[in-house]
Amino acid sequence: MSDTHDLLRKQIIGLVRDYHKAAFPPQQFVPEESPVPYAGRIFDSEELVNLVEASLDFWLTTGRFADQFEDEFAKFFGLNHCILVNSGSSANLLALSCLTSHKLGERRLRPGDEVITIASGFPTTVNPIIQNRLIPVFVDIDIPTYNVDVTQLEKARSKRTRAVMLAHTLGNPFDVAAVVHFAKQHDLWLIEDCCDAVGSTYNGQKIGTFGDIATVSFYPAHHITMGEGGAVLTNSPLLEELALSFRDWGRDCWCNPGKDNTCGKRFEKQLGDLPYGYDHKYVYSHIGYNLKLTDMQAAVGVAQLIKLPAFIKKRQDNFRYLYEGLKDIEHYFILPQATPNSVPSWFGFPLTLRSEVPFTRNDVVQHLENHRIATRLLFGGNLVRQPAYRDIEHRVVGNLVNSDSVMHQTFWFGVYPGLTQAMLDYVIMTLKTFVNGKR
Repeated sequence: MSDTHDLLRKQIIGLVRDYHKAAFPPQQFVPEESPVPYAGRIFDSEELVNLVEASLDFWLTTGRFADQFEDEFAKFFGLNHCILVNSGSSANLLALSCLTSHKLGERRLRPGDEVITIASGFPTTVNPIIQNRLIPVFVDIDIPTYNVDVTQLEKARSKRTRAVMLAHTLGNPFDVAAVVHFAKQHDLWLIEDCCDAVGSTYNGQKIGTFGDIATVSFYPAHHITMGEGGAVLTNSPLLEELALSFRDWGRDCWCNPGKDNTCGKRFEKQLGDLPYGYDHKYVYSHIGYNLKLTDMQAAVGVAQLIKLPAFIKKRQDNFRYLYEGLKDIEHYFILPQATPNSVPSWFGFPLTLRSEVPFTRNDVVQHLENHRIATRLLFGGNLVRQPAYRDIEHRVVGNLVNSDSVMHQTFWFGVYPGLTQAMLDYVIMTLKTFVNGKR
């Protein structure tokens, strides 16, 4: 880089820092006027600087920032491999799709095989099962952890069961010991959807490290953000190879974008019915996708990753503050509980109305929303009752009574790091005012 380029770059970066100060000043919270979001981006000038640095590189696909993020994020989990993709939904698709590879031999997932999951979750935990022509087997959840009811796992298993794919709901780990024991006992693949749970631990070990493969999302609502983006995590070199293949068009080559002949045998292979020496960069071993993200997204993630430990602590602190503040109205609401032996990195604060309360969920949600407090339902409720899943091939275990309860009675609000104590006090006060008016 020439001296002129270097000088101009430094000037641009200096202006970016100045721009951040001018464009994103601190905002004062005013009750009844200011919104209390359920989630949002938390960033400073470093994210903007990295974003501009990447744009000045003009390396528009994955590049140096992606390499840095993959290395550092894998180390955060204590895992060997991180594969960046363009969304958490793509991460789930990639994680399950790579388990269908012929390179896995008898363990590969084949059309018609069954995958155990929960009925009350986010659609993109289930959609890859259907998209790969596999059969979802829906089990119920436990309340108040909102995770899989592990007593139903054996009932859900059949001779066609080959995998378990579960999310750690709202950051609260599922019963890892029971699920891992079940998967190992029956030689099942275990996919951990950690999109809402980065930093949660079970018995002191980070979630995402217990299964064969794990997924993460970097959507703005999540623990760290790239705007869009996601990742697949694994310790297995073979699963990393397969995930890269499915991510990058299904190719057999593993060269990074812009790189050639990493293996040293680009024109010296015989694969399939292709001519000997057919360019390895154009050999395809799977029916894949293009799920890569841009280096500009990864650049934002590199800056976010530095803040992740503080983000996790703030989420946990906010959860505790809300829990203590709402304990005296728990005769109206079931308060959330962490799974035993876990320390959640909470994504949200769920409440379920108790039976016979003198109001409906819509009543309380509309009251909060009218006071500018954002709420969300627990994703799709009972997915079996959603229009998209009405005609799919599936099995259901039991009567899904808790999934139905969540569909009718549960909502949640935020604990994300952008919430101040004044905002949390306002949430607590607004909820208490509502229930006091219903006595």
